[in-house]
Amino acid sequence: MIMIKNCLFAMALLSLALAGGCAKGGNGVPPPQPTVDVTITSPKNVNSGAIYPTQSLTLQAKVSNAPTTAVTWSLSGAGTLTPVTPPTTPATATYVAPGTAGSQATITATLTADTTVKGSLALTIVDITTEVAPSTLSVGKGLTQQFTAVAVPDTAPQTFTWSCKANGVDCVNFVQDSNVSGLATYTAQDNCGNNCVQISAASTLDPTGCSPNPQNCTIAKASLVTSRVSGTYAFRFSGYDSSNHATAVVGTFTVASNGTISGVEDEMTSSGGTVPHSITAGSYNPISASDPNSNNAGTLTLTTGAFPDKFQVVLDGAGDIEMIESDGQGTGSGIAQKSSNSNLFTGNQTYAFGFTGVDAGGNRVGYVGLLPMNGSGMVVGGQMDVNDNGNDTDICGAGPCSVAGTYSADTCNCGLWHMTLTPGTAAPMNFDFFIASGSTGKGNPLTFYAISKDPVATHPAVSGTMVLQDSSLTYDIAHFKGTSVSALTGTVTGTNATCAVPPCANVSLTLGTTDGKGNFSGQFDQNNAGAIVSVPSSLTAASFSYTYAASGTTGRYTFQMLGNPDVIPVVAPLPFVLYASGANRGFLLDQSNSSVMTGTMNPQGKGGGSFAGSELPGTYGAATTSSGSSAVGPIAANLLLTFPGGGVFNVSGTQYPGSQTMTGTLDLNSPSGNVGVFKIALTAPSAQNYVIYVLDTSGCTGQTPVCAIQDFLMMDVDNTNPKASIIFAEE
Repeated sequence: MIMIKNCLFAMALLSLALAGGCAKGGNGVPPPQPTVDVTITSPKNVNSGAIYPTQSLTLQAKVSNAPTTAVTWSLSGAGTLTPVTPPTTPATATYVAPGTAGSQATITATLTADTTVKGSLALTIVDITTEVAPSTLSVGKGLTQQFTAVAVPDTAPQTFTWSCKANGVDCVNFVQDSNVSGLATYTAQDNCGNNCVQISAASTLDPTGCSPNPQNCTIAKASLVTSRVSGTYAFRFSGYDSSNHATAVVGTFTVASNGTISGVEDEMTSSGGTVPHSITAGSYNPISASDPNSNNAGTLTLTTGAFPDKFQVVLDGAGDIEMIESDGQGTGSGIAQKSSNSNLFTGNQTYAFGFTGVDAGGNRVGYVGLLPMNGSGMVVGGQMDVNDNGNDTDICGAGPCSVAGTYSADTCNCGLWHMTLTPGTAAPMNFDFFIASGSTGKGNPLTFYAISKDPVATHPAVSGTMVLQDSSLTYDIAHFKGTSVSALTGTVTGTNATCAVPPCANVSLTLGTTDGKGNFSGQFDQNNAGAIVSVPSSLTAASFSYTYAASGTTGRYTFQMLGNPDVIPVVAPLPFVLYASGANRGFLLDQSNSSVMTGTMNPQGKGGGSFAGSELPGTYGAATTSSGSSAVGPIAANLLLTFPGGGVFNVSGTQYPGSQTMTGTLDLNSPSGNVGVFKIALTAPSAQNYVIYVLDTSGCTGQTPVCAIQDFLMMDVDNTNPKASIIFAEE
């Protein structure tokens, strides 16, 4: 009897619950409705809006909130759809795109148990677009240049049919690599001139090639020249002499049509002060013509009667010369660029600057600031911040200190200027500077190379760069927003757990975004004398979230950088000062650390922070930018990236000194790859791990955009290397 009453009571409760809403779940919430989601499971990372002709896709229909998962597949549009039988769970099907582009298709999966429940995926079939890199450059007669090809979409077969024409006739010596379809070499043995060589690569799936549809192919155009090194250059170099004393050189040289070299330079000596030298002779000699890098590498000699006077150099597509010392009298690195017309230096122009060097005790020193030049030889209303071995007040007082001064052109040497600056209450400082590259446009600002002339007992011996500030911008928090890449170099002089034999180096790369509201966030990698910090440290860790502020509207900002928010206790960020030359661009200096970390911030240009594998293939000239330690061995390299498909690139090339063969891989599938941060694992000339931060891409072409990464920065992230450096690479 008791059992019957309990059952009746339970049934009564159930009846009440059903009466209150039998179509609802617990707490009166309706049960979730069945759904079908159609996705592409193979190949991975496929863009449904860019399916190439004949591409095969594996589709999956994921059913949720239903007791059964059976679906019926249907196709609307071009191509073929074949359900996998017997049916799988979840259900799968194979779609094969039609053989021609320009059509669309919609795949629909309908729930068998309820035909009102459907899921759809729209596909667009596009032409395969190809790009050849480098797209424009000069090739020295008799020399060899490597060309790479890439097909887009990235999942398309990376197989090509190449063509090389010189004035419409087949090139004399053009060879497709037998192992890598997307690699070919051209030796300049044709008799023609400006833009006369056209090199193209068409997908092997495109039977018509490039000619009928040139909008789907980017055709490289090459000019044949007597020598890639010709004209007037400005150059800067910094490093250490054979006694490990810091040294620097800035200057200008002209390479005449017959190859002779003349010019002038200022050399910073180990005792401080600057000694002028005439460049009375010199030469540029490419490496062996049989080498596939011969168009991109050689030796440059500048005869001055002093050292450094011989450099191993690599050239990028624009003809910029990256250089390391190769005379056996010291180590160091630098760059030479074609000099701009001195007539661009006129009127009211403000220059941001960053200088680095040593004080009388050999301690590292950094200067950053702004120099408003009025066009009449006066510097009025300038600013400057200093870090001398961790002290920010012992040069001109607490920053920013005021700067005034004068400047004038040298009466004998075109492109050389003299400048005297008085920072705060300090004694006047004397500098020389040379007009380097650029224009008055904000995309490629006018750049000068500068060096101090004072004895080190009077003022620190420093050298560096001055860059024209974009006068169209408002330099406050609200107008300083966007994504940037910052490169920093410092030194570690004391012995610690990771620096057994000082001095060691402290280097970092940061990808950061400013929001116009004072928030600065992103990720970074740091190698502090072999202590590696990566933020975020894992997929589950957070990126850094710091702050920045504007000091008035002149272009001076303060930033929080580095530290480590991913450990407990948190390592607080360091205070930095930035003097901006443009949007997300300028010179950085840490304000209090004895490492004296100096460097630059540059905007991460075209590409919008999203990068695909098609952007990476190419030949890059790469070299150490500067060294935070005399123990750093600067390198120069021709870095070749080819894309066999699958998201993993082949890395090859030649590293100097020693003409060492480079091999390795670059993994596009690294977690940060879509924002332009990748990892390179080298297997030769030794096992090394690098992280690269993309700076900029060239213009995108084709109906499916094809972009080429134009330049990036590299940094060694091995904890076995306490003397790492920043390496700059440009296509």
